[in-house]
Amino acid sequence: MKLLNEMELCFESRSSNESFARSAVAAFIAQLDPTVSELNDVKTAVSEAVTNCVVHAYKNTIGRITIQVRLMEDGQVVLKIRDRGCGIEDVHKAMEPLYTTAPGEERAGLGFAVMQSFTDQVQVRSVVGKGTTVTLKKRLSRRVSNG
Repeated sequence: MKLLNEMELCFESRSSNESFARSAVAAFIAQLDPTVSELNDVKTAVSEAVTNCVVHAYKNTIGRITIQVRLMEDGQVVLKIRDRGCGIEDVHKAMEPLYTTAPGEERAGLGFAVMQSFTDQVQVRSVVGKGTTVTLKKRLSRRVSNG
């Protein structure tokens, strides 16, 4: 499928940047004219992915989070949220609902489950000590012509 547009955003892993990330992604995908519901789904999934980076990838330090967004001609949005943090030892286990590596911080362990419920596809690749890339795919109901 043909690429319509793409952007990349890099920022520090501060919790205050979570709202910035979701707003920036929402503004970018607005060119595909998503429904309010679709827009909220993407924003929620981005929030969860960025929060995972802040809370788990870098723990008590500040690192870089990169978000790449690709808009496809067929209305699909492909988002990659990448960190260079501690990585995930067992991705399959981490994706189980209610599993958390930060139980003392009152985390529900639902980040990946939320991402899965608000997108069409979630893929996680991680290497311990090198970081994690979460790829989210969501097909929007509306399409735009290449302009």
